[in-house]
Amino acid sequence: MRYVDEYRDPELAHGLTAEIRSLVAPGETVRVMEVCGGHTHAIYRHGLEELLPPEVELVHGPGCPVCVIPMGRVDDAIALAETGGLTLATFGDMLRVPGGRGSLLEAKARGADVRMVYSPLDALTLAGKEPGRHVAFLAIGFETTAPATAVTLLRARAEAVPNFSVFCNHVLIEPPLRAILETPGLRVDAFIGPGHVSSVIGTDAYRFICEEYRRPVVVSAFEPVDLLQSIAMILRQRAEGRCEVENQYTRVVRQEGNERALAAIAKTMEPREDFEWRGLGALPRSGLRIRDAFAAFDAERLFALPDARIEDPKACRCGDVLTGQLRPWECGVFGTACTPERPLGTCMVSSEGACAAFFSYGRLRRPREEASVGA
Repeated sequence: MRYVDEYRDPELAHGLTAEIRSLVAPGETVRVMEVCGGHTHAIYRHGLEELLPPEVELVHGPGCPVCVIPMGRVDDAIALAETGGLTLATFGDMLRVPGGRGSLLEAKARGADVRMVYSPLDALTLAGKEPGRHVAFLAIGFETTAPATAVTLLRARAEAVPNFSVFCNHVLIEPPLRAILETPGLRVDAFIGPGHVSSVIGTDAYRFICEEYRRPVVVSAFEPVDLLQSIAMILRQRAEGRCEVENQYTRVVRQEGNERALAAIAKTMEPREDFEWRGLGALPRSGLRIRDAFAAFDAERLFALPDARIEDPKACRCGDVLTGQLRPWECGVFGTACTPERPLGTCMVSSEGACAAFFSYGRLRRPREEASVGA
């Protein structure tokens, strides 16, 4: 297939749906975790859950880069933004993420210089245009966005930019998947691997899931036919007694990943001792810090940050949604006290958040068990 329309072809979708139904036994339940928030949005937007048989249950994973940031790191970013003579630049999704002292958008309303950019290179360009101010870039994301930050650090050092730094909050995909697989009572039978992360780290990075935990993995693209094909591939593995990492997203993802991107990350960053995740707590070697060779561009070394540790609001179940233990609509504040306009948790803020996805595309639908196939 070469064109987008083919990946949304109804005949192909219904053919795959029929195959999926033929690959499950009546009464069994196969719990498949879509790791990536982009997959979650595609599933809700296209109503794919309603096409699947009740034996296939999709659960959400921790692959939303904004959602996993804990409230304490947001407060650290706010403290950085309120530093005199400093401009904090970050992606738009981060502006409304709630911390203990509100959001970055509220800090901006109080007078902090907070600006939205589309890439870390935009922040570096801003530092060049405003030499009288220090520009700190709030970096977030999995291995998907880390290469852009790495390239920016390399350029900042090459150009000797004195008024630029990075507040690094990049995280790695393997540790949270291990934590989920080792959570007592949390059953996940297979994984739909994240497409964007995999374009950087490759498919070999997930072999531990098959070899150590005996769970199939299929790395998927983001269109409806892609996701249905990935689910069919998972069920074929189970039917044939196989447990492998397969690549549905062959038009982008390679087994070895992007070696140049990985080299840039390795040159500029290294794993932290531990990093706190929303819903998972502190996970060892799960986050990245800036290497000593780039200390001049490390905001955490240049500025005194509070290193805050803040518990999520008790009513917010965002952590449970991120670990597949709860569906968005099962949270008591979903759509009432917590909405995209006034979010309590990150899952309702981000463009990849599961709660935002269901609020936008699914909150008024009938429960799945009452919906007819293809509704």
